[in-house]
Amino acid sequence: MTRLDLALLTAIVLVAMGVTSLLLTSDLVRRIVALNVASGGVMMLFLGLAYRADPAAPDPVPHALVLTGIVIMVAVTGLGLGLARRVESVAEQSGDPPPGEADH
Repeated sequence: MTRLDLALLTAIVLVAMGVTSLLLTSDLVRRIVALNVASGGVMMLFLGLAYRADPAAPDPVPHALVLTGIVIMVAVTGLGLGLARRVESVAEQSGDPPPGEADH
């Protein structure tokens, strides 16, 4: 198994784990973490596709996309956690169980 195969296999596993967890869990924070895992898999896929036999001349476009994706992922995670906290506080004020806890 080459490094490229290992990177692509890891990417597929990460995306599958993230999407599966995203679909199966109802807790908002766990969904945000699952989304981060899936996006990490997509970034790993881009890095695997950027692999070339000559390591001295890597393809700069996928690397730039991954760096931009990391910045966007951090921003979206912060926004998502803030929104999740707000949803839980509104649910507590209204007396309703927060989303995700009603199922348990």
